[in-house]
Amino acid sequence: MTLPAHLPVLLGDLVLIIAVARLLGAAATRLDQPAVIGEIVGGILLGPTLLGHYSSTVFSAAVRPTLSDVANVGVCVFMFGIGVELDHRLLRGQARTAATVALGAIAVPFGFGVLLALYLVRHHPTTHHAGFVLFMGTAMSVTAFPVLARILTDKKLLRTPIGGLAMACAAFGDVLAWTLLVISVALARADGHPWRLLWVVPYLAVMVGVVRPGAARYARRHDGTGQGVTRPANLLVLAAVAVGLAASAVATDRMGLHQIFGAFLFGVVLPREGVAAVRERALPWITKVSALLLLPVFFIVAGFKVDLRHLDGTDVGELALILLVAIGGKLLGGFGAARALGVSRRHSAVLAVLLDTRGLTELIALSVGVQAGVLDARLNALMVVMAVVTTTLTGVLLRRVYPPERVRLDAERARADHPRIRQEPTP
Repeated sequence: MTLPAHLPVLLGDLVLIIAVARLLGAAATRLDQPAVIGEIVGGILLGPTLLGHYSSTVFSAAVRPTLSDVANVGVCVFMFGIGVELDHRLLRGQARTAATVALGAIAVPFGFGVLLALYLVRHHPTTHHAGFVLFMGTAMSVTAFPVLARILTDKKLLRTPIGGLAMACAAFGDVLAWTLLVISVALARADGHPWRLLWVVPYLAVMVGVVRPGAARYARRHDGTGQGVTRPANLLVLAAVAVGLAASAVATDRMGLHQIFGAFLFGVVLPREGVAAVRERALPWITKVSALLLLPVFFIVAGFKVDLRHLDGTDVGELALILLVAIGGKLLGGFGAARALGVSRRHSAVLAVLLDTRGLTELIALSVGVQAGVLDARLNALMVVMAVVTTTLTGVLLRRVYPPERVRLDAERARADHPRIRQEPTP
């Protein structure tokens, strides 16, 4: 059997992608930044920004469709993982605080983003005016839940009261932000067959009323807790998860939405009980494969659409406005909402800084906007730069507002007294 002529090129490209992602990810980690920052930068550099027209030589037209397919699979797996990691127990005992802070951290940048969109639309004309305005507001409101979890883990904040509250805010905000993104994409894609969007209602009803309880019963019958993933029962559960993930992603795509919404919702409705062995062993393995291979390909495919070589004065001015709205909106919204609830000044600042993390989640949202025809190439490039800058800035600001010695002191106090964040005195 003769192998396709482009297969060696594809394999060589995959090796290059993985190597660059690992090297720049490690470099970012050494600089006390999330590895995803280096990987995003690597994707940009392997595109036309650094390689120019040679990018089309390294990643030829023959392999780009395959790379795009791999990238889409990687994003779907990633969004499924975010859905699985959303835990309602994060809100236990602090639901009102988390919901209020999350709403503040979304509403303020969303409002600023809408105003910015009304200005930008004059220089970036689109046939989807309402979708563009709503999308820009949503893009300014996104928080990267998984990147935030990694930052909290690295800073030893995950098990502290402020870390738990930050995760709860991000979880609540994720659901709201993705809902807004669904609406904006629906408005942009409704031109041809708007009737398809009517399927969203029965789809949600089936997912919540049929798939969730059915999956729970199936998982209980086939659970192999402690028996290992290779046990036939666990393989059946894993196969059922893969089929459900694919079916849900295809369903939302056929409705005129993006496949990532179906992947995300399937992760949300997946039962937390009855699949212990798969969750403990298989899902981490799948996540590692996604992080090692699939997501770096997504960064490259996203980098194909980013060209920073020809930015002019107008672009730089627009980038400054985007950064001002993105950073200022998150900090003002998060800090103001937390202070209104009586959270200490320091912890309010910490929450606001943490919720400004965007990372990969922002990149996924931008890719959805590009595919829906909402963003043009120039504005997409500026928004990608914003995602990198805001995520990098999180670590820098966090060290200023929450020094390591204060982190250690608060962690010790939390272990000893289990204080509620709202009851802490204002320093």
